Parts: sequence; structure tokens; C-alpha cells
Amino acid sequence: MLADPADQLRLLDLAAIDAQVLQNEHRRAHLPELAQLNELAVERRSVDEELVAAEARLSDAEADQERVEGDLNPARQRLERNQQRIDSGAITDPKALRGLVDETEHLKGRIAKLEDDELEVMQMIEDLTSERDAIAARKEQVNGHARLVIGKRNAAMAQLDDQRSALTAERENQARVIPDALLAEYDLLRAKHGSGAAALERGRCTGCRLEINEADLRAFRKAAPDQVLHCEECGRILVRTGQSFS
Repeated sequence: MLADPADQLRLLDLAAIDAQVLQNEHRRAHLPELAQLNELAVERRSVDEELVAAEARLSDAEADQERVEGDLNPARQRLERNQQRIDSGAITDPKALRGLVDETEHLKGRIAKLEDDELEVMQMIEDLTSERDAIAARKEQVNGHARLVIGKRNAAMAQLDDQRSALTAERENQARVIPDALLAEYDLLRAKHGSGAAALERGRCTGCRLEINEADLRAFRKAAPDQVLHCEECGRILVRTGQSFS
């Protein structure tokens, strides 16, 4: 391919813009906020699991309390009725009275045991509630931190978007003055290598950073100024400058 040396030099300006575009994309993909959000997502899932487990334990304890209260209230009511019957003197049969007194004593023992169970489960509910609330507070801290990081990420993304828009406009202006055939070949190579052209400086391709062998350098020296050269190693268009062969 033949192309005006001035147009070939413009490829270096285009390559510089494309390099900035790649840097923009790399920064976008590797923002520190993205890694932080991934870590926070893992932490939030862990806290969520802890919270679900804590709420399950609390729910079980509350169910135990309901069960104890379900047994305790009828026992208290029966004890009260029995005591009223004993105190009223309405039962004159000694055997019946003895049976009622024995049942009353048994109820007192059962109620005492249930009251102990109730106190124990109430303490457990208090402890489990504190544990649940502490985990919920940790979750809110994680969510708050995530909101701050998301804000920073969005601000960084907006800045990168502005930079990308400016680079896109600059690239369009630069590409507009490059002949179509030369631009098409550059873009084809850019799709493979990230940049379609590199300068030939001091016998080295600035794209792949490798030295050109002597045979190719001799051929490049003899080539017409408008001949489009390529690096034999990376395939990029090699653009000659004043420092190419010094």
C-alpha cells in the first residue's frame, strides 16, 4: 500500500488517542471501587446469613416462650380455682379435700418450674434480640459503606465517560483527514493489537518494542517514502520518523 508520509504520521496521532482510549477502558474495568464493592457484596451476604440465623434462633425462643406461657396460664387459673374451693369450705368430704389439696400442691410445683422456664427463655430472648440487633447494625454499616463506594464509583465513571467522549470526538476529527484505505488497514490492525501503527525509532518498533533485523532495516531504508511498512513481528504499520534509522 502507498500513502502520503504526512498521512502515515497522522496514524501516530491516532494511535496515541487509541492508547488513551484503552487506558480509559482499563481504568473503567479496574476501578478500586469495583473491587471494594465486590468485597462488600461478599461481606453483606455473610452478614445476611448471620442475620437470618439469628432471627431463626430468636423466633424459636419466642415460640418456646409462647409454649411456656400456654402451659403456665391454665395452670395458674386451675390453681386459683382449686384454692378458692379449698378456702370456701364447700368440700366436706375429707378424701375429696385431700385429693384437691394434693393437686394444688402439684400445681404449685409445676407453676414454679414453668416460671423458672419462663425467666430462662425471657433472658434468652433478651440476649438473642441483642445479638440480632448487633448483626442488623453491622448490616446497615456495610450498606452505608456500599452506598458511599457506589457514589465514588459513579463519580469516577462519569469522569471516565466525559474523557471517553472527548477522546471519541478527537479521534473522529483525526480519522477524518486520513485516507479511507489507510484508515481501514489501521483499524483492522488495531482490532488485533489495540493499536494499528507504531513509530520506527532507532531501528526498533515502538509497538512491540522489538528491534528490527538488519535485513528488514536495509529494505526499510530503501523503501519509497510513501510505501506503507509493517513490523514483521507484530504486524503494525511502521511509521518512519526522523529518528527511525539513527
